[in-house]
Amino acid sequence: MKKTLLLLVVLFTWGVAQAQDLIIKRNGEEISAKILEITPELVKYQRADYLEGPLISILKKEVFMIKYANGNKETFNAPAPAVSTSMAPSNATTSEPQLMPHVKLSGPRLGFTLISGSLADKAKEEFSVNPFLTQFGWQFETRIFTTSKGLSGLFEFIPLVGGLEQGKFVPSLNAMVGLRGPKGFEFGVGPNLTPASAGVAFAIGTNFKSEGVNFPVNLAFVPGNGGARFSLLFGFNSRQF
Repeated sequence: MKKTLLLLVVLFTWGVAQAQDLIIKRNGEEISAKILEITPELVKYQRADYLEGPLISILKKEVFMIKYANGNKETFNAPAPAVSTSMAPSNATTSEPQLMPHVKLSGPRLGFTLISGSLADKAKEEFSVNPFLTQFGWQFETRIFTTSKGLSGLFEFIPLVGGLEQGKFVPSLNAMVGLRGPKGFEFGVGPNLTPASAGVAFAIGTNFKSEGVNFPVNLAFVPGNGGARFSLLFGFNSRQF
């Protein structure tokens, strides 16, 4: 029961943290904020983690999109660059294409976990859980940075519930810090917490895209005393940022 309450508290805290405006800049940077005013040239806001702090302004032309706490989105168009007509060839192209925000893979997750070694015996004896169990949950994702080469730093929070096919409720909490390449390959590491044990999870993954829908796939490995856990998770969403 205590583990279940812990899961609910963490999910509630995460939900509260999500109830804020999000500024997505053209360089890929994300700013959690409370939008106060938008003028023809500026976006004025306060930091979400310091609402009593000073008023901050950034140029509107630096902002790609604002995602408001109520779910609405507002996209801003960059001003058209000046074109010189002095002897410029008609097929001239810009040398630096505009960097667009990268795909965001938050969304539902489902899959299975396989428990090995004496850890499987412990799960069966103490919790009456078979070593093969299904997993259902959700991945919450925040991009920390994006480089000019398309490499992104990520923080991912993945609460899962396993064992429902066995009539069990086995929660697990996972917090991952990692990197994602421009082609979708990613890897990360972070703490893993279950009612039976705590450990460090290592994960790799990639993303397949078809007709505008993302299909992320992740393989995770959690070593432990006397055994290990292997998890394969699948997801989907249609988000572009």
